[in-house]
Amino acid sequence: MRRREFLAVLSSSVLGFSPLARAQSSGARRIAVLMDTPQDQRGEPRLAAFIQSLSDLGWTRGEKLEIEVRWGGNTTARARALAAELLSLRPDVILASASPSTSALIQSGTETPVVFVLVTDPVGAGFVNNLARPGGNVTGFTLFEYSIAGKWLELLKELSPDLRRVGILRDAGVAAGAGQFGVIQAAAGPNIEVHPMAVGDRQEIEQGFLAFSPGPRDGVIVTATPLASISRETIISLANRFRVPTVFPYRHFVLAGGLASYGPDLTEPFRRAATYVSRILQGEKPSNLPVQAPTNYSLAINMRTAVSLGLNVPSTIAARADEVIE
Repeated sequence: MRRREFLAVLSSSVLGFSPLARAQSSGARRIAVLMDTPQDQRGEPRLAAFIQSLSDLGWTRGEKLEIEVRWGGNTTARARALAAELLSLRPDVILASASPSTSALIQSGTETPVVFVLVTDPVGAGFVNNLARPGGNVTGFTLFEYSIAGKWLELLKELSPDLRRVGILRDAGVAAGAGQFGVIQAAAGPNIEVHPMAVGDRQEIEQGFLAFSPGPRDGVIVTATPLASISRETIISLANRFRVPTVFPYRHFVLAGGLASYGPDLTEPFRRAATYVSRILQGEKPSNLPVQAPTNYSLAINMRTAVSLGLNVPSTIAARADEVIE
């Protein structure tokens, strides 16, 4: 897709134009997209991947397809407002990015098919009945299974072999936060003390680090939650200020100065979601489309951060890393 066409999609809501409204009289199929991120360098490539995959499947924007996008649905109030706005345009199917967006659409009571991406625990959140047979009008693509949280602890132990305490930054108010914490706690065993830390605004996160008061044999794991991504600069700054080895769930934390991450590609689910949207537009029911998990995970290491922490990254980690920032 040409950049000019893509920018037209991105800017439609900002400029006040409504492709879906125009589509009501044109006969084109209509897709709404509720993004959890602001319109930024993280969100735009994900949306571009979705649109390009639709085009590859024969759904090119124009006579056959119209797309309306809303950005920044990463809080409950914002997601609800944007969901209501999109639903008023009567789309044929909606792509929802992350849990707040998905939850807002489901709570609206809409019967419009919803395909979600970047959701950690759709069953625990009540979005679907089960992964194999979702039921209802909702299906999509999860971020990962809870077992990955054990991998974060394994990575932290490799980076800090004398690890004795680990702080777990998590959102206790959602099922995914409790699930990831439980896996880490079980994997820690009797020799590693697990210390819960709440993720919230800057003050709350800073108070958590101060209460944990990390020492030379301690580390931190940041679990997968939208709140952590929103506050990533604060978390990375505090982790580096306290000189504590920290493992993150996604690559964008490492690109921003975090030490290490292990997790899925956050763009790939958008490409895969296009296949479900296409099938729904052709008449398939979301209830018959199983919820799918990622197929690839990657390890990223920021060597500059490791040096600043006085940390020697084992050669075994560097050798198997998918991305090393020197």
